[in-house]
Amino acid sequence: MRNPYAAFFFALLVLGLAAVPVAAKRMDPILLQGEARAIDGDTLQVGDTRLRLHGIDAPEIRQTCEDSAGEAWACGRRAASELAAAVAGGEVHCISRERDRYQRLVATCWAGGRDVGQSLVAHGWAVAYRRFSVDYVSEENLARYLTQGMWAGRFEMPWEWRQARRRQ
Repeated sequence: MRNPYAAFFFALLVLGLAAVPVAAKRMDPILLQGEARAIDGDTLQVGDTRLRLHGIDAPEIRQTCEDSAGEAWACGRRAASELAAAVAGGEVHCISRERDRYQRLVATCWAGGRDVGQSLVAHGWAVAYRRFSVDYVSEENLARYLTQGMWAGRFEMPWEWRQARRRQ
């Protein structure tokens, strides 16, 4: 007789494997702290180390969005300036447990006691990067519902925008 739970456990295994980041290399935690400089909407420079914020994707510097009237605006530059403001005037504390495919550290960072990536997503200046994490999906859903930041108009998801530019 076939085990009635076999399909259930197989589905759990498949879902668990699907949740594992596909392009990241796990490692021992690295702690960074100091003044940070925003490179773009989801990348920071802390001292000599460049890192990507965990679990988020922000529009690229050259990316534009549309406001509610259909007018283009520089949402990539705005996302970068929002990240710069979030880390300005104080020390950031970051913990990294992986590197991305470009060998950048991928880290969660806090400034003023707040998770910087979470704040950017909650205010609509970045989206949850579901391909690698579901940590900020609820913040994204709330930002969309409240039409915060980029959600006040229309925009192309950052990974789709990059992919379209690579094909050109």
